[in-house]
Amino acid sequence: MSDFDEPTFESADAGASHTYPRQAGELKKGTHCMIKGNPCKVVEMTTSKTGKHGHAKAHIVAIDIFTGKKLEDLCPTTHNMECPFVKRTEYQLLSVDEGTGQVSLLLESGETKDDLNLPNVPIPGKPDPTAEDEKTAQDVIKAFEAGENAFVAVLAACGVEKIVDVSIKNA
Repeated sequence: MSDFDEPTFESADAGASHTYPRQAGELKKGTHCMIKGNPCKVVEMTTSKTGKHGHAKAHIVAIDIFTGKKLEDLCPTTHNMECPFVKRTEYQLLSVDEGTGQVSLLLESGETKDDLNLPNVPIPGKPDPTAEDEKTAQDVIKAFEAGENAFVAVLAACGVEKIVDVSIKNA
């Protein structure tokens, strides 16, 4: 067999998933789940009794963590639902460009993170920014212009990151 018959892999990853399975009956208010492909935070959870066909049902009302949109799902409590790995990280704010919406953040390692935008910058194919996104963006700009020691909270799930909060920390 020659060397040309071997498959070539340009890059590889560990194959880590953005979600994990969890029984619908185990979900509680405040936990995260995927509804219609969107990472959501459960705000209301009710279960019905076992019916004629043998399954108790869970009625889940949740808010999309990136768009603020309310979503609902009805699922048997014994069936698995996908739940996203959600991570909240704080970074120090280095700079903000109001014109483009680009934000530069400082990582703990001392490197910069320049791949995020203000939350009010529209993303093609996504819903328009909410009033809360506008307020967060204005708070970030105000903190930067005041020369404050500002830190932004970034929420990450399913390969998407978004600035969700800003805080001032005095040294």
